[in-house]
Amino acid sequence: MLALYISLSLIIGYLMGSISVSVILSKCLFKGDVREHGSGNAGATNMARVYGAKGGILVLLGDFLKAIIACTVVLLIAKDEYTEVCIMTTGVACILGHAFPVFFNFKGGKGVTVGAAIALIIDWKILVFIVIVFFVTFAFTHIVSISSILGATGLILSTLVFYVLNVCGLGAGYFANFTIYRLILGVVASVISIWLHRANIVRLIKGEEKVFTFKKKDVQPSVAVTEEK
Repeated sequence: MLALYISLSLIIGYLMGSISVSVILSKCLFKGDVREHGSGNAGATNMARVYGAKGGILVLLGDFLKAIIACTVVLLIAKDEYTEVCIMTTGVACILGHAFPVFFNFKGGKGVTVGAAIALIIDWKILVFIVIVFFVTFAFTHIVSISSILGATGLILSTLVFYVLNVCGLGAGYFANFTIYRLILGVVASVISIWLHRANIVRLIKGEEKVFTFKKKDVQPSVAVTEEK
């Protein structure tokens, strides 16, 4: 029975993750493909860079919700004793689907927004922590990639610390949500997101990573990828 629920979690998580909101919206609303512009990435940041704040916010919400919906569906169908392992499996599958979407030639985003949704699924305290890390970093650097990488690192560290506190029985149950399965989910999701930023890391080391700016004018479908490829 456990194998069945794990299989369902993998399928639901991966297929939901494979719904590339940025590609769908860029084609439907802006008559182009966001992957052909800017950094070539199918995520909220590149959507905002290429098509403006409206596009970026819509993708941010869509990517966040698809992970929440995937885990909610699994929670509704899984038996209580399998809940934690199914949440872990669904979350990992969702971020993999987002990065390598089967519906869009396996060319997706870098998992930042899905990672934020996973942080909320683990525990709201984790989401608050990594959002603070992200925005404080961005306020000083104006570089989304380093903010995302440090946010992902914060997800690993905070989940690990809270898990240890739970195991040690500290916090009077305040850290009770931090099971080994949620620790694994946080670590794996973060590692995947950081790995997907490997090209950004190289540019950061070289001092070549660009600061974030919104696109102020329409992008024609014929424009080629020219930045951060």
